[in-house]
Amino acid sequence: MVKLRLRTSRREEALDVTEKVRRAVTESGVREGACTVFAPHTTCAIAVNEGHDPAVIEDFLNHIRELVPREAGFEHAEGNSDAHIKALLVGPSATVPVSGGEVRLGQWQAIFMCEFDGPRDRSLWVSVFGEKPR
Repeated sequence: MVKLRLRTSRREEALDVTEKVRRAVTESGVREGACTVFAPHTTCAIAVNEGHDPAVIEDFLNHIRELVPREAGFEHAEGNSDAHIKALLVGPSATVPVSGGEVRLGQWQAIFMCEFDGPRDRSLWVSVFGEKPR
């Protein structure tokens, strides 16, 4: 497992971590298998979606804010209940295939760490498993 360190700069943002994950897969030596990216935090998430047009991610962030507004009379008293709910909706991990020693994503896909309670220092755990050459 590789532990990646990230720093977010806004309360809500999506950081493209694709190249960091690609590097972890290459360094693992796995040729055929899968890679899981996991966020060990309760107010951020992992998503795979379009990485070519940044408007897609901005639209996502704008609409998730509408779906789960920051001030909505939550029971949780820390003031970040919306961030917990947003992270629950997106999910803490994504698993992508590894083939030929590379992460295999669709033509426009990228891997994002979605921050909902920043700015913060964050970790991502990348686990690569499968066959290595003999």
